[in-house]
Amino acid sequence: MHQHNLAAWSHDHVFDAGNPAAERGTRAVMWITLVMMVIEITTGWWFNSMALLADGWHMSSHAVAIGLSAFAYSAARRHAHDPRFAFGTWKIEVLGGFASAIFLLGVAAVMVFASVERIFSPQPIQYQEALAIAAVGLVVNVVCAVILGRSHDHHHDDHHGHDHVHGHDLNLKAAYIHVIADALTSVLAIVALAGGWLYGWAWLDPAMGIVGAALVASWARNLLAETGRVLLDREMDHPVVQEIREAVETGPEAGDTRIADLHVWRVGKRTYSCALTLVTHDPALTPKQVHEQLAQHEEIVHATIEIHLCPG
Repeated sequence: MHQHNLAAWSHDHVFDAGNPAAERGTRAVMWITLVMMVIEITTGWWFNSMALLADGWHMSSHAVAIGLSAFAYSAARRHAHDPRFAFGTWKIEVLGGFASAIFLLGVAAVMVFASVERIFSPQPIQYQEALAIAAVGLVVNVVCAVILGRSHDHHHDDHHGHDHVHGHDLNLKAAYIHVIADALTSVLAIVALAGGWLYGWAWLDPAMGIVGAALVASWARNLLAETGRVLLDREMDHPVVQEIREAVETGPEAGDTRIADLHVWRVGKRTYSCALTLVTHDPALTPKQVHEQLAQHEEIVHATIEIHLCPG
């Protein structure tokens, strides 16, 4: 009987179910991106198009970053039951998204440098051939966006009942931004090449590179902010914190119980862990009762509770 009771208290630390569809999608997009990267770099050099070369070279960093996203999914899944990860492996995925944002900033910097260099050292461009390759690149980017979009929709459907938690897959979002950035630069390359071919606006080619870099840098900054917030456990302004306070301090067992210390951090896309210290005049209050009060909020999957009895 004693062994049975001990077993009843045991639990694992798998707080996030992962996203198998996104893992498959990012892996497929990585290979597609690698193939298109080789085509664009080769043809951009052959036809002497800065916009096409920029698209191809920054696509190489996208291929690495998307590959990193696929690796993050795989690593999080493989180590899900590793006891060395105290609160699960979900943050491996978030770390992958953070690294992808760093790659995006690098892409933007390279695009600006190469475009400014081309402004001061213009080169002749074979517009028609370059336009054809840029159009193919755009089609490939749209296909990749559809693949990742379906992965997102599938994951959203699986967790439809948890929408109020406002969780989302930051690793998948990072991969998606990389694909959208690719599509954007393909569109800008087409515009630049068309303007140069039809109107002789050679300056449009590097100018579009700079515009694209500014947009990519903006997306990267937002992604850095989102992933950084999770990695640094900046969650104390999330609505779930107030939900915990209300459940513990105003619940049926609360009495004059108050929270003296509270820490909340995210352990999954839609799940949270908390550690709280309570002060109370109720000698009968137990951690089990507090756990039951918190159980009404299914996003709270782990709680460490300390109770201090105030005399009088």
